[in-house]
Amino acid sequence: MADLKERLLPPKPASAINLREAINNRPSASGRVPFQGVDVLGLKKRGQGLRSWIRVDSSGNSQIIEVDKFTMMRRCDLPARDLRLLDPLFVYPSTILGREKAIVVNLEQIRCIITADEVLLLNSLDSYVLQYVVELQRRLKATGVDEVWQNDANHGADLNRRRGSRNFDNVFGNTSPDYLPFEFRALEVALEAACTFLDSQAAELEIEAYPLLDELTSKISTLNLERVRRLKSRLVALTRRVQKVRDEIEQLMDDDGDMAEMYLTEKKMRMESFVYGDQSVTGYRSIDGASISAPVSPVSSPPETRRLEKSLSIARSRHESMRSSESTTENIEELEMLLEAYFVVIDSTLNKLTSLKEYIDDTEDFINIQLDNVRNQLIQFELLLTTATFVVAIFGVVAGIFGMNFEIPMFGDPDAFKWVLLITGASGIVIFAAFVWFFRYKRLMPL
Repeated sequence: MADLKERLLPPKPASAINLREAINNRPSASGRVPFQGVDVLGLKKRGQGLRSWIRVDSSGNSQIIEVDKFTMMRRCDLPARDLRLLDPLFVYPSTILGREKAIVVNLEQIRCIITADEVLLLNSLDSYVLQYVVELQRRLKATGVDEVWQNDANHGADLNRRRGSRNFDNVFGNTSPDYLPFEFRALEVALEAACTFLDSQAAELEIEAYPLLDELTSKISTLNLERVRRLKSRLVALTRRVQKVRDEIEQLMDDDGDMAEMYLTEKKMRMESFVYGDQSVTGYRSIDGASISAPVSPVSSPPETRRLEKSLSIARSRHESMRSSESTTENIEELEMLLEAYFVVIDSTLNKLTSLKEYIDDTEDFINIQLDNVRNQLIQFELLLTTATFVVAIFGVVAGIFGMNFEIPMFGDPDAFKWVLLITGASGIVIFAAFVWFFRYKRLMPL
C-alpha cells in the first residue's frame, strides 16, 4: 500500500516545501498560523480543522494539499452541509449533489468534490480510494480529454474576443460527441467504483449464502440457524445501501434541472464568454467616449454610478447563468445516458440481492413446513399414547374393583382370574380400535 501511494503521489519540490515552511512560520494579521501539517491522514487536526486532500487536475496530475473547511468552501463555492457529507467520521447515505461550481459525490468509500478543473478527494489509505485515483489518472492521460475541451474553450474565447458576442452555442456545436467533459469522466469513475464495490460484495454474499442455505435444509441446527441469521442481517444492510445508490441515480435521471446543474465545464465556458463579451462592450463604450487611451478617473464618476453599474453587471451575470441552465436542460443526453448505464448495473446488483432474499425466504418456509410436519407427528403420537394409556387404565379399574373388602363366589374358582384377564383385554382392544377408527374418520391422523 505504501509503495502504491509513493508511486501515485509525486514528491513535492524543494521550493514548494520552503515556501510552505515560510507561510507556516509567518503569523497572519490576527496572530494565528494559517496552515499547519497534519499528523494523521484524513483526520482533523486538533483546533485547526485541516484535512488532507488528494487533488487530481484535468491533466491527470495528482498532489496532496492540506486545507481547512472554510478554505474548501470558498474554493468550491459549497455550503458547510455539503462538506459535512464527506466527513469520514460520520456515516451518511450515498448522495450525488450538483451545485453551481462543483459536484459533491458520496458513494461508499469514494467521497470527493468534482469541479470543472479538478477532483478533490479525501486522502485515505483505503484501497478503493487509491484505485479510484489511479483509474482516473489512467483515463485522463489515455483519452486526452483535457486537450479537447481546452481547445474548445480557447476557440470560444477567441471567437468572443473577435466578435464581442455573448452567444456560445456555436462553440459547442464543434465539440466531438466521443468525449465527455472532465466532471463527467470523474463522475463516471466514481460510479463505476461504487457499483463494482457493491457488486463484488453481493457476489461474495451469494457464494457464502447458497451452500449455507442448502446445508440448513438438510440439517436444522442451532449453529446453522445462527449463521443464517447473521447472513440475513448482512443482506438487509447491503440491500439498503444498493437501494440508496439506485434511488439516487434514478432521482438524478428524473430531474432534468439537477442534471443541467452538473454541466460544470459548459457553465464555466459560458461564464468566460460572458466576461469577454462584457469587456468588449466596455471597450466599445470607451471608444464612444471622450478618450480612448486614458482610463476614466474613479474620482470623476460618482459612487452611485459605480454601484449601479456593479449591480447591473451582477444582474446580467445571473441572467446569463439562468439562460445557460435553461439551454443546458434541453441537451442533457450525455449525462442521462451515462447515468442510465450505471443504473442498469446497480439495478442488476439489486436484483441479485432480491433473488437471494427470496431464496432465503423460501428456505425459511421450507424449514417451517418441516417443523410443522414434525410437530404434527408428535401430536399424533401423543394422541395414540393417550388412547393406549386410557385402555391400560381399564385394568387398573378392574383390579380396584376386585381388591375391595367383600366376598365374591368367583374368588373360589381357579379359572376366574384367567377369564377376567381375557374379558378385560378384549374389551381394551375393542375400545382402542374404536378410538383409532374415530381418529381416522375425523382425519386426525393419516392411518
